[in-house]
Amino acid sequence: MKKPLVAIVGRPNVGKSTLFNRIVGMRLAIVEDTPGVTRDRLYAKSDWNGREFDIVDTGGIEPRTDNEILLFMREQANIAIEMADVIVFVTDFTTGVTANDNDVAVSLRKSGKPVILVVNKMDSTGATNPDIYEFYALGLGEPISVSAAHGHGTGDLLDECVKFFPPESDEEEEDGAIKVAVIGKPNAGKSSLINKILGQKRVIVSEAAGTTRDAVDTPFENEHGKYVFIDTAGIRRKSKIDGRIEHYSVLRAQMAIERADVCIIMIDAREGVTEQDTKVAGLAHEAGKASIIAVNKWDLIEKETNTMDKMRAEVLRDLSYMTYAPTLFISALTGQRVDKLFELINYVDAQAATRISTGMLNDLLGDAMARVQPPTDRGKRLKIYYMTQASVRPPTFVCFCNNAELFHFSYRRYLENQIRDVFGLEGTPVRMVIRERGDD
Repeated sequence: MKKPLVAIVGRPNVGKSTLFNRIVGMRLAIVEDTPGVTRDRLYAKSDWNGREFDIVDTGGIEPRTDNEILLFMREQANIAIEMADVIVFVTDFTTGVTANDNDVAVSLRKSGKPVILVVNKMDSTGATNPDIYEFYALGLGEPISVSAAHGHGTGDLLDECVKFFPPESDEEEEDGAIKVAVIGKPNAGKSSLINKILGQKRVIVSEAAGTTRDAVDTPFENEHGKYVFIDTAGIRRKSKIDGRIEHYSVLRAQMAIERADVCIIMIDAREGVTEQDTKVAGLAHEAGKASIIAVNKWDLIEKETNTMDKMRAEVLRDLSYMTYAPTLFISALTGQRVDKLFELINYVDAQAATRISTGMLNDLLGDAMARVQPPTDRGKRLKIYYMTQASVRPPTFVCFCNNAELFHFSYRRYLENQIRDVFGLEGTPVRMVIRERGDD
């Protein structure tokens, strides 16, 4: 069953993201006393009185602007309005009704959607301040006074939202969507790839690096399956992170990696693998995520004989710790090979969920030890009693032995390679845990 969608809209800096965080119950949206901090639509799940719903935070609407970023923000807010079941229009009590508020109210009345007028920053409790009555002039009914910063009035607001939700259906919503985080350094083409896949301007695309600040979730379904694409803020070098806003964006991207099933690591073909690319890819590797390396802007590269093979070899050399990840050469601009991403996403996701029986693992272990004897140190030989799989995503194997100190890294890597040779596990990291017999 599709959950109701609540869209929070309003002009910049009225407290939309603070209200969004208050309703969601965690700091998902970036909150900063700077107009234009939230640029894209940011989704989250919430519930009230037993009703689950999705909520979307939008960039501030500036009806009168020629600024490119502000125009994009307005476009994103309008898309959210079209998709929403209920619109929460946030205004600022401290500034009163502005000309922009009036313009936004006119467009909301034309939308034909249920609109709940919220007057934010009413931080005082007690008798209602009579100044709130000027907001009736917006023609959107009775305003609800709220303090997003302190939580006053949010219950009344949610009660009003629930009144407009469509009736609940008995049908269970099928989940099973693969969560895909698109990661990379700024301006690698992450948002362009998602826009090409969706066929609409879902996220802001601009030549200015750092345009995407929040991690943005977008459900998508085609003949290959169900997906949720997460467009993340470009991850910069720490020395390049200016101010708290960029810092939160990097944290948001890292959180997106943590909740993803598959990571698409975007690399600019014109630059090759940079030091920053290795750090971005390292985040996905350390998090144990199935990964695909997408070399983007391939249409801009002059081709010679074996150009692709040479580039693939360079990628494998520079990302030597994740040679398990398949490499695909794409163009997010033209759509070249973008359709092949879905097959790879499904494949590496299935590989990450692979389970191998203990019997098969120990047959492999016996053959591997017969070919290459376990190491010795000062007359003591490593004895490996048995191996079992502890978990998936990533596949994690536990080896029980007589002495963990004798289990050299090189032999651990040898066993990992043997597992990959026999069972595949392409596109996913493999974890190996060493335990001495008798350990918990």
